[in-house]
Amino acid sequence: MIRAYKFLLRPTVRQAQALAEMLRDHCSLYNAALQERRDAYRHVSKTTVRYGMQSAQLKEIRAFDPERQGRWSFSSQQATLRRLDKAFAAFFRRVTSGAVPGYPRFRGVNWFDTVDFPKDGDGCRWDSTPHDPVTRVRFQGVGHVRVNQHRPVGGKVKTISVKREGKRWYVVLTAEQVAPEPLPATGSVAGIDLGIANFLADSNGGFVPNPRHGRRAAQKLQAAQQALSRFPRCKAKDRTANHQRAVDKVAQLHGKVRRRRLDHAHKTALGLVRAHDFIAHEDLKIRNMSKAPASKPDPDQQGAFLPNGAGAKAGLNRSIRDAGWGVFLTILHAKAESAGREVIAVDPRNTSRTCPQCGHTAKENRPTQEKFHCVACGHHAHADTVAASNVLRAGLVHRHANPA
Repeated sequence: MIRAYKFLLRPTVRQAQALAEMLRDHCSLYNAALQERRDAYRHVSKTTVRYGMQSAQLKEIRAFDPERQGRWSFSSQQATLRRLDKAFAAFFRRVTSGAVPGYPRFRGVNWFDTVDFPKDGDGCRWDSTPHDPVTRVRFQGVGHVRVNQHRPVGGKVKTISVKREGKRWYVVLTAEQVAPEPLPATGSVAGIDLGIANFLADSNGGFVPNPRHGRRAAQKLQAAQQALSRFPRCKAKDRTANHQRAVDKVAQLHGKVRRRRLDHAHKTALGLVRAHDFIAHEDLKIRNMSKAPASKPDPDQQGAFLPNGAGAKAGLNRSIRDAGWGVFLTILHAKAESAGREVIAVDPRNTSRTCPQCGHTAKENRPTQEKFHCVACGHHAHADTVAASNVLRAGLVHRHANPA
């Protein structure tokens, strides 16, 4: 199996400058390759330029511009061209399927934050000083950069990436390793229901409160964004020192919220995986749930629109995004696979309206957001606990119908 590791880099001032130059030059290569594809299609009889043709030009490009392109790894530049090729492949796939195409766009320096090295030892070397007690990674053109390695890396390192997040630099590794030993069986099963009031409710009556990281940081973010809005929009190279500090402040606050949300998701998923052998959850279409409502034209007045509840829906959408359900479910599936646990997604329809005792389904069974009271048999409980119980029942049915 392939496992990813992410570690914080501790570059010197000169190394950080070299890393920024590496990103800038790879961004320039990406944009030049995109421009070549556009020009070839528009002006040369709709000719399609592919990855192989652009990769063959790299030797000439490196010889023509040795200071900006020649000093970086050849393989990392090929990976940048593959990145553009994947963007075009995804574009044509969306065109074929009838989705919104999303033509590949040019990247600004601040929007190109990752450089990939397809193979350890080719332009980069993980733990390149094995006799040094401090772990270091070596990048061609940068040197040996100190790594804050907070946990050991198991298996053989396959690929290495360097990534910039705000003012911080990270190294991301993928390592091939044998499947780990599964955790001991607990004999416990659980269904979970994700929500807004409570982040998670399980079928055993437990609740995980919603930390609402975005809402807690909203006041500071609002102040930082208002301070940023006082500066005119301009390119990064034209910003003043105060303007750049305002940009960095907003990025720092957003990064802090993101890291807190990830930490909460990892800890919650780990607790579930350690406690239960089988976990069922709702198959939520989060993107559809957080869409803005469609406008309602007024039939009696041209150019006017009827109220569509967009204001209330915007608040709900903000809460859904703040909860981070999609990130949590991705982490839960990954941890369950490593631990030998089973996770199943089930249809979420009517899970909070169906009585777990008699099976009666009705809208009236849920008079309030938290209260469930069956109008047929009188069973009452917390609505989220009822939903989690129904999710578990549906998951067990699916499990027995499709044994592994």
